[in-house]
Amino acid sequence: MSKILTTESGAPVADNQNSASAGEYGPLLIQDQHLLEKLARFNRERIPERVVHARGSGAYGYFEVTDEVSPYTRAAFLSEVGKRTEVFLRFSTVAGNLGAGDAVRDPRGFAVKFYTEDGNYDLVGNNTPVFFIKDPVKFPDFIHSQKRDPYTGVQEADNVWDFWAHSPASTHQITWLFGDRGIPASYRHMNGYGSHTYQWVNAEGEAYWVKYHFKTNQGVRSLDGEQAAEVLGADADSHQRDLHQAIERGVFPSWTLYVQLMPVAEAADYRFNPFDLTKVWPHADHPLVKVGRLVLNRNPENVFAEVEQAAFSPNNFVPGIGPSPDKMLQGRLFAYADAQRYRLGVNHTQLPVNAPRATEARTYGRDGLGALNRGGREKNYEPNSFDGPAQTDSPLAAPVRVEGHTGTFATPAHSKDDDFFQAGELYRLMSEGEKGRLIGNIAGFLSQVSRDDIVERNLAHFRAADAEYGARLEAAVAKLRAGDED
Repeated sequence: MSKILTTESGAPVADNQNSASAGEYGPLLIQDQHLLEKLARFNRERIPERVVHARGSGAYGYFEVTDEVSPYTRAAFLSEVGKRTEVFLRFSTVAGNLGAGDAVRDPRGFAVKFYTEDGNYDLVGNNTPVFFIKDPVKFPDFIHSQKRDPYTGVQEADNVWDFWAHSPASTHQITWLFGDRGIPASYRHMNGYGSHTYQWVNAEGEAYWVKYHFKTNQGVRSLDGEQAAEVLGADADSHQRDLHQAIERGVFPSWTLYVQLMPVAEAADYRFNPFDLTKVWPHADHPLVKVGRLVLNRNPENVFAEVEQAAFSPNNFVPGIGPSPDKMLQGRLFAYADAQRYRLGVNHTQLPVNAPRATEARTYGRDGLGALNRGGREKNYEPNSFDGPAQTDSPLAAPVRVEGHTGTFATPAHSKDDDFFQAGELYRLMSEGEKGRLIGNIAGFLSQVSRDDIVERNLAHFRAADAEYGARLEAAVAKLRAGDED
């Protein structure tokens, strides 16, 4: 043998098949360090799984700039056509736990880590351009309503629809989720969106609000309910397997990145609140601008180390890119980083998948669980007289003007800002076949609700979006609840 098995301290292991005991039939010995080490490590193999986006897959690749966007942002990794930046992309479902199936009706996470020369930039989005809620204070309640009921231990239609009944802003995302794209055929065959509004600022200090759109170059493919059930029954890991095998075969999935841009001055008078996560910017108002191409060409060597321990946070910006007043984004700026400190420890950014690659992290943070504590001879405070890292004079993003009294406020309304207008617009864009499938998908779930008042409150939301939408759904739900499925 060329390699000898060792303990974690490096001592050679003489017997990995039998534990040490007091005689051939005697009890085991506490001095068997190899046995105790293996059992203790095994007990600690699992870390807390993500509360949301627990079930995920990931891969490495690169992002290449194909079109000139330097007039809009001074981000170095977007500075010139042809420039490539290494990336890691993690896909996920939202509601399922770590062992859940892939082919389910659920939004998909689409989180991209760009390893830029100015540090890591995390763009943490979904495969939907909108979301169910617009204020982060509602997020824990929303997720609780979608997860397993604490008494029955399963997802309950009553809980899901009761929350949506009291959250009319969800109507747009519900229409999206129960439509034809609600169950992607694979991670390769779906789009990705930044979803939130972000800020770009150029070298002259001019700022733009921006939305990201990753369009799949494989074409959008989805599953209907029956197809998804068949896939789930045959292979719960269908999306993970498809992604891994495609890359192994050299069939590298790719997406084209486009952005929508809005000069900062236009935001105040735009017909929709541009910072409302339940709304989109119609392309007729703000056309897509091509940026570049994202390609995945390398699988992780170790799924736990590189996918489970991948840590994303939307507050990881680089010069030229920053946040917006989007309330949901503002909440995520704290919540994501805090979740990773809980799951992985305060030094999770030192793990290889999370550490900067094109530059190095230079901070005065020290110690804590998992700390490498490199640079022990360097001073651990700032400012200092020993040539330690010092702050830059250039902020990452442009300042945003704020004014008013502190307090809790509903999302500011613009001329077309109601909870139903865009949901109705989406419905009216659908073909007759798409509308029929949407009605069937929603009715199949809503009809399971036990209370009439919850059903009626939800139906009122769909009527407000579009009269036909609501009427057809009401009839379909009534038919199913009466037990007439013909």
